[in-house]
Amino acid sequence: MQLNICHLYPDILNLYGDRGNIITMKRRLEARGIKVNIEECSIGQPLDVDKYDIFFIGGGQDFEQEVLLRDLASGKGRDICTAVEDEKVFLAICGGYQMLGQYYKTWDGNQLDFIGAINIHTIGAKERMIGNYMYRTTPESGGTIVVGFENHSGKTYLGEDVAPLGMVLKGYGNNGEDQTEGARYKNVFATYSHGSLLPKNPALADFILHTALAHKYDGAEPLTPLDDTLENRAHDYMEERLRHG
Repeated sequence: MQLNICHLYPDILNLYGDRGNIITMKRRLEARGIKVNIEECSIGQPLDVDKYDIFFIGGGQDFEQEVLLRDLASGKGRDICTAVEDEKVFLAICGGYQMLGQYYKTWDGNQLDFIGAINIHTIGAKERMIGNYMYRTTPESGGTIVVGFENHSGKTYLGEDVAPLGMVLKGYGNNGEDQTEGARYKNVFATYSHGSLLPKNPALADFILHTALAHKYDGAEPLTPLDDTLENRAHDYMEERLRHG
């Protein structure tokens, strides 16, 4: 078995060590004897979505999102939408999450129209939502507690056909209002969680990887367990701090 991973805009969207998610997916697959091919695609480079099983998009600032708009409008945005509807797996963080949506309207009224791959929109606020936080993913996304770090001024709202990735236990999540965090549409996993996300959340990492394998190989067998002692210690330490800190 082999999974092909595309890292979209790695030179532009890589806040707070988001590249660590790519490293984690690679190591967890290789530890199980599954081959991994990782390629990068940035501005001006063609994207053949049929080649890949997983797409990763990291976080960026508002200015960096604006820089991407022309490249996405050249046809790459349409190709990403096609891959989403074909149920390819996406992991999108913060700015990458917002980019998959309909639009981002800044607090002073300027609107950035994005690609509309998922039915969400984001409204900018003057105050930032920042800090360590945690949420529990829905049963459809594994039902596990996720710890991470959020830092965003945009408030994201989900359309009727988009489910939250999870529900906030501590922190702000999508908008600080409805307790939702992230989005799940087909095989898109989107979240505000930096940190990076997957190294200290091995259960979610494996859920995403198994989703990609099951889609490519028509119902792959469950992944063999790994020794996640260190990963779980990091996770449990932060969970304990958030519960009682």
